[in-house]
Amino acid sequence: MAESILIEGTTRSEKYESLLNQLKILIGDEQDLISILSNTTAAIKETFGFFWIGFYIVRGEVLKLGPFQGSLACMEIGLGRGVCGTSWKNKETLVVPNVDEFPGHIACSSLSKSEIVVPILKGDTVIAVLDIDSTLIADFTETDANYLNQLCQWLSIYF
Repeated sequence: MAESILIEGTTRSEKYESLLNQLKILIGDEQDLISILSNTTAAIKETFGFFWIGFYIVRGEVLKLGPFQGSLACMEIGLGRGVCGTSWKNKETLVVPNVDEFPGHIACSSLSKSEIVVPILKGDTVIAVLDIDSTLIADFTETDANYLNQLCQWLSIYF
């Protein structure tokens, strides 16, 4: 049975608060990681309409493409490559206002103009990253970083 979420609020903060609460209800006691990540990307897409939302999961020495919403994507990213690989290597959230100014940016789509990547950690080890792209320059702020870090911290329990 398909579920749906009803996001309330007009500010980004209000939308994130509603999204986080409703995702916890939607996922409930589900334990399947692919299902959880798939519905998470869909919920973010429905809430904000970002161009691309997806997860890359650490598999040995590379990030492998996981569940996503959007156009075709890179299937594998090395440690330290592009925004995702740099976030993985440095174990930190990266907010990139203009991807064309990020050294080594991997352009999966020329439509992407700004990006945020949030690592998902188990202890001190990055196990995945959440990658979100926008067609707008400087679309992401500390508000996004704050709430997406909360989301990724919560998601880490399912890995």
